[in-house]
Amino acid sequence: MLKTYDYVLVGSGLFSAVFAHEAIKQGKTCFVVEKKSHIGGNIYCEEIEGISVHQYGAHIFHTSNQKVWDFVNQFVKFNRFINSPMACYKGKYYNLPFNMNTFYTLWGTKTPQEAKEKIESQRKKAKKEPKNLEEQAIYLVGQDIYEILIKGYTEKQWGRSCKDLPSFIIKRLPVRYTFDNNYFEDTYQGIPTQGYNHLIQELLKGCDIECNVNYLEKRTTYNEMGKKILYTGMIDEFYNYCFGALEYRSLSFETEVLDMQNFQGNAVINYTEKEVPYTRIIEHKHFDFGKQDKTVITREYPAVWEKGLEPYYPINNEKNQKLYQDYARLAEQEKRILFGGRLAEYKYYDMDKVIESALALAQKELHE
Repeated sequence: MLKTYDYVLVGSGLFSAVFAHEAIKQGKTCFVVEKKSHIGGNIYCEEIEGISVHQYGAHIFHTSNQKVWDFVNQFVKFNRFINSPMACYKGKYYNLPFNMNTFYTLWGTKTPQEAKEKIESQRKKAKKEPKNLEEQAIYLVGQDIYEILIKGYTEKQWGRSCKDLPSFIIKRLPVRYTFDNNYFEDTYQGIPTQGYNHLIQELLKGCDIECNVNYLEKRTTYNEMGKKILYTGMIDEFYNYCFGALEYRSLSFETEVLDMQNFQGNAVINYTEKEVPYTRIIEHKHFDFGKQDKTVITREYPAVWEKGLEPYYPINNEKNQKLYQDYARLAEQEKRILFGGRLAEYKYYDMDKVIESALALAQKELHE
């Protein structure tokens, strides 16, 4: 006879792990089913040459939510890493986000007033009611910044021309008239000193876990094992794509160990020319201020998503949002199945927002 649990959790990423921790705390039993060969979802890291390598792209924790910050600090401490990415365009380097260092490199402007005047002079030529992403970007920041730092990167990321992308993708672009390269404006920021794997392990303490298993292939069995199911996978796949498939962008990664101490001098450098096939290079040791003799870099390539590939970024255009709403209405009718997280809610989530959402669901489910 199968053992039964209060909750069967599908997926072992951050959303599931936070919910599981809260459930275990309330004396509930949890069973975690994971399709990958490891727990942790996309924040999973692997140690190579003594360096913690982010297997699914750079994950930098940042939040202004004191409750979330206190929550994660129960399990791990954070270092003082500040995200200060660079952009490379035709061999020249620019600071991100767009700030006084960027403007000085672009135009030689030395004061905020000079930089504002330069941007305003270019914005005046833009269309007042942008019809696409290109027009929206030029309207916000002018032609130069668009051509050098936005156009190629965005077209690689989305696999189509900026003229064919909706303007709402970039409702705003952060422009700072200070010499500050800190990408995030959140109160707290850093990388766990013991790594993200340790955070997930701590959150899932007390759970029974099975990896290398596709819940959807054995859903009848797993549904019988749980009084309730928390599903964090793709919502359209859960319903056998009955209304059609939601669209995503995927990624592929090319990781290399280099026999040198320092390859690029920064954790993240974006490559904004369309002719360079990857969007960025991550040098993982800089997340931890590593001094190892070797270094590990990862080139990140955008990819067309198709069934079987990892879905990373939802394409939140009007067509997909309408389709998602059809699935969401089905999900609302479920009595025993809860849905949560990036794939089940078809939205891009920063890690702190994943935690907020999981804590809110746990509060509603476990305390009401």
